[in-house]
Amino acid sequence: MPLFNLSAMKYSELPKGQSAYIFGIFSDIGIPADFKTAHPNLSKQITLALENGEFKAKSNQSMVFYTADCETSKRYIALGLGESEKYDSDMLRQVAATAAKRVIELKLTSFAIEYMGETLLAPDDAQALAEGLVMGGYRFLNYKKSDDDYAGIEEAIVLGDADIADAIAYGMNISTGVVVARDLGNHPSNIATPTYLADTAEAIAKKGGMKTTIYEREDFEKLGFGGIQGVAQGSDVPPKFIIMEYMGGDKDAKTLGLVGKGLTFDSGGISIKPSAGMDEMKFDMLGGAAVLGIMAAVAEIKPNLNIIAVVPATENMNGGEAYKPGDILTAYNGKTIEILNTDAEGRLILADGLSYITDKYELDGLVDFATLTGAVVVALGHRYSGMMTNDQDFADEIICVGKRSQDRVWQMPLDDEYAEDIKSKIADIKNTGAAREAGTIAAGAFLREFVKEGTPWCHVDIAGSGWLKKGRPYHPEGPTGAGVRLIMELIRSWEK
Repeated sequence: MPLFNLSAMKYSELPKGQSAYIFGIFSDIGIPADFKTAHPNLSKQITLALENGEFKAKSNQSMVFYTADCETSKRYIALGLGESEKYDSDMLRQVAATAAKRVIELKLTSFAIEYMGETLLAPDDAQALAEGLVMGGYRFLNYKKSDDDYAGIEEAIVLGDADIADAIAYGMNISTGVVVARDLGNHPSNIATPTYLADTAEAIAKKGGMKTTIYEREDFEKLGFGGIQGVAQGSDVPPKFIIMEYMGGDKDAKTLGLVGKGLTFDSGGISIKPSAGMDEMKFDMLGGAAVLGIMAAVAEIKPNLNIIAVVPATENMNGGEAYKPGDILTAYNGKTIEILNTDAEGRLILADGLSYITDKYELDGLVDFATLTGAVVVALGHRYSGMMTNDQDFADEIICVGKRSQDRVWQMPLDDEYAEDIKSKIADIKNTGAAREAGTIAAGAFLREFVKEGTPWCHVDIAGSGWLKKGRPYHPEGPTGAGVRLIMELIRSWEK
């Protein structure tokens, strides 16, 4: 979906006759003095709403007021900011998302929003405001016939006397990546096929001056991609092994590696899933969607470092040639894998992706994203991504940028003894761990076997954080775009 136009402007420059003017009120402070002076009659309405309890200025509460006295706008939208001491950049991101949702409810195409009565807006806050407006205003309507001609938000103005244009643009560019990831996750699997992901990668690469290499099914055997080759056997839909190279830095610049699970539909294979909820298995490519979303943001921002992205993409179906429990596959690095459950397929295609990228490139850090285990949802719910690592310093970086971006991760252990759970009697390893024990960690232990020694690596399981059954202020139901803001914050920290 196209993003709307978002610009920064000083209060004195704001044109008259805005469709809506949006402002904020803290529950413990009330109406700002400057606002009372500028809008005495409107302030009386708001005071009555506060006194009667119809509007309490709680976080993410909103109320619409109308006035004939103001030239700026006849419609004012008050946003509750909650308690001032608890207010931070992420609360601003949430409030901005609430504003966008209310504008859409009113079917408005434009509005002006101030920074809650303040004249100065710090760059980090301006970025959060832009992210919140875009992510909160996200709608996926590609396959739904509209009952009206409402096109959504087309233009918004952020008011403040500080120079925030660059921060607004940065937040918009990151949000572009989130939108790409969400859209990919929302498309049905008959549209978002591996070929669709490859075409998306090539379009992003063209815009961002990147190189792409797409390996086909017929390339897998000669290249040694036994993991994805095995998983893809049961589907007639052509699989793809997607490689993107962004070389934005000089010879001394850091190189970041990204790998994303691109399972465009997962039936479970012969170890077939229950029919209830199988429609959600179109989301099993959200790891790959996150990586493509990151690269879309990179194409806009063009950071001064190097980024290598790999997305192994396929379906997991149970056709006549499908791989079976008991089969043995050989991954790119030569390790053999005993298949005990064909529904533990994501780790098999990631095995080829991780071993390939760490063999071909010298990386300063590697992050993989995957909707890998239901166990991580049991452990963490839908608010944190689960993370495992082979390098604590790198993990600490990821945790730190997760806190700053509020695209949060929670580290889980990956001690060497967990490797005992994936040992096989007839192959190097098996693709499942101990029954009903540490399923997320066993998957991480499996993936670690395919990361070249000496490469700092973090595995991020987004099975819970990547999609929601119940939306939150700046996350809709369905795909959230988890991982995009996390890595873009890492990239910014590496540039400094």
